[in-house]
Amino acid sequence: MAQSAPGASKMEQRQTRKDRVERVVDTGSIWLIVAYLLLMPLETLGGLPAAAYAALERFEITATCLFIAEYCFRVWAADRKKEYVLSFYGIVDFIAIFPALVLPMAGMQELRALRLLRLFRVTKAIRYSRAARRFGRALADAREEMVIFLSATAVLLYVASVGIYHFEHEAQPEAFASVFHAWWWAVATLMTIGYGDVYPITTGGRIFTAVIALLGLGTVATLTGIVASALSKVKREAEADSPKKRPE
Repeated sequence: MAQSAPGASKMEQRQTRKDRVERVVDTGSIWLIVAYLLLMPLETLGGLPAAAYAALERFEITATCLFIAEYCFRVWAADRKKEYVLSFYGIVDFIAIFPALVLPMAGMQELRALRLLRLFRVTKAIRYSRAARRFGRALADAREEMVIFLSATAVLLYVASVGIYHFEHEAQPEAFASVFHAWWWAVATLMTIGYGDVYPITTGGRIFTAVIALLGLGTVATLTGIVASALSKVKREAEADSPKKRPE
């Protein structure tokens, strides 16, 4: 009888230990992200004791070091390191630690901008959500439809901006000073947000706004339909791939 090679057994044991370490890292990363999400808003509160701010700063340093260690571990554990580094999760993991790598060389303005990149640590939680991964697969499957939809939406935004500018420029030279100023109105109207800070006062502008608002409803409905259809397809594929229970 053929016996399995000793090297293969050692490789299996090494892979088993590697999988266990990855599970521990995943679990620790989940709890670290949750703690970070709960404690990060406390930095914006005023009037806290100096000890509280010092504790938050120590937690920030500790969390940053752990995120850097996690990124290094994932690069080391990846079978295809370059593929991981250039993947979505690899880029998100790197952006999450990027501020810590360049903060010592940044000025005050750059410091404020770089600190905003810490929000990418929230995105790291997507790695552990099955629903979020399914949503990502759905967007990837519907990328062609999304490109066509976004292209049509961009054209519609341009037409709306130019149209409302010609209708309202003379009546409201400050609010609609240029097509670029009208672009904000076009986005708010087409996306059915309707802030009300800029609105038409001429008859032609109001009629044009009604048309754009109706097209905006169709735009939102079309986007919803594309995403819902893609999610249904991904769910059906996942159910088809899952092992079926056999009757005992």
